[in-house]
Amino acid sequence: MNRKKLFASLLLLTLILAVALPTFAFAADVAPETIVVEAAEAEAEASKITSKAIGSGIAIGIAAAAGAIAMALVTAKAAESVARQPEATGNIRSTMMLGLVFIETAIIYALLAVILIIFVL
Repeated sequence: MNRKKLFASLLLLTLILAVALPTFAFAADVAPETIVVEAAEAEAEASKITSKAIGSGIAIGIAAAAGAIAMALVTAKAAESVARQPEATGNIRSTMMLGLVFIETAIIYALLAVILIIFVL
């Protein structure tokens, strides 16, 4: 019984080597310079993607933060104006909404610019 296990193990090892040796033989044909160049290209591409991601994140973060601050200021000033002059509530509200739309449009333009940076450049 021991001889059968030994024979099966040797047969299995022979089959594995028969499959693996041609792979090693073909892999040896690749020049080391090619591997180094491919690694450098991959690293440059990763660096490019990383810098685009960081730049895009910073750009949209600044745009969103500035937009949020601007919207808060507009809303606060509109509330103060309504408190001072309640009869002008309709005019103040419509002017505030128009200002909020312009602020939101600027944020959306920043988002479009970031999307262009990510996918086009």
